Amino acid sequence: MSIRPTTFAFEDVRVGDQLPELVVPLTRTTIIATAIASRDYQDVHHDPALAKERGSKDIFMNILSTNGFVGRFVTDWSGPGGVLTSVSIRLGAPNYAGDAMTLTGSVSGKDPEVGEDGWGSVEVAVRGANTLGDHVTGTVELRLPSRVGDGTRGAR
Repeated sequence: MSIRPTTFAFEDVRVGDQLPELVVPLTRTTIIATAIASRDYQDVHHDPALAKERGSKDIFMNILSTNGFVGRFVTDWSGPGGVLTSVSIRLGAPNYAGDAMTLTGSVSGKDPEVGEDGWGSVEVAVRGANTLGDHVTGTVELRLPSRVGDGTRGAR
């Protein structure tokens, strides 16, 4: 998936539109760095021996990192002007080092009209799977600018 350089206009998004998939390699560096970046110092996210001692097969990604990748997935698709208003996710199978998570999604809902502020609301259903199954499922709500109006909103 490539990062969209311009923002989708609300009018150009349809329920059922598929987002391009994003494959996230789950390296030890990614898992450890994202845990540290989110200030999660739990040993199961950086120490393989202690993770195994606690019943895990290896270190695994934390929920804040997953949440960040879900947000990135949606905003890479929407473009830089998309504004996330809600992220609702549920974790499943762990994201272990050495695997990959493939994020997929589709537009699952859309408000029928643009608001008075010139923005419209869209819902995206997301799924992130690895070799063990679904790591994350959920929905992301975002606002997109309308291209109708003063000509500055929703420029593509």
